[in-house]
Amino acid sequence: MFRSGERFALFMTGLALVMTLGMVVYDKVVLPKYRAAQAAVMGQGEYVLQATDGQDFTYDSLKGSPSAVFFGFTHCPEVCPTTMGDLATWKEDIPGATDLRVYFVTVDPARDRLDQLRDYVSWIPGVIGVTGTQTEIDKAIKAYNVYAKKVVFDDGSYTMDHSAFVMLFDENGRYVDSVVYGEPLEVAEARIKNLVDGNPLGRGAVLPNDLLGILCLEAVKIFGA
Repeated sequence: MFRSGERFALFMTGLALVMTLGMVVYDKVVLPKYRAAQAAVMGQGEYVLQATDGQDFTYDSLKGSPSAVFFGFTHCPEVCPTTMGDLATWKEDIPGATDLRVYFVTVDPARDRLDQLRDYVSWIPGVIGVTGTQTEIDKAIKAYNVYAKKVVFDDGSYTMDHSAFVMLFDENGRYVDSVVYGEPLEVAEARIKNLVDGNPLGRGAVLPNDLLGILCLEAVKIFGA
């Protein structure tokens, strides 16, 4: 018979094994399913924002032709102006990308009114600025699973910390791919070319049809990111 100390050691060993197995299952099975579910509903939500082209910006705005969505703000010191420059380069370099619709959605609606955004994006054909109330912007931030946080300095001024990637959607509004900030030009342009060519590489999200995937999808709808 095992003594109490041995029984405790066996119990702890078994507990450690169960916890390790649980972590492996979560990392290798559950987490990929959850991320796939997030991608499958990317952009879907009840937000209604205003765009510099005079239209409302909703999830339906992504349908009809390929599009790209980027969250930022006009006072951004580096990421946003660099990404705007990248967008101009992609549109110039890639056949078929000239007409690609790009939505620049502000994470700083208090300062980024329509006129401000119109001045900021107007130099690149096809780039549309998007703003709205803080409540509607928050809904969009959740729908696109992006990060945005106000950072206040000692003097009372502030900046915005935010996600730095361009999301790509096909003509059905389905998430296809993302271009991450700082990605090599040839990699970024290959992603854009695949999008405007009709996604021949077959990238993108698919609605789950297995039980775990469906459960993850429901969790995403309830809890978001």
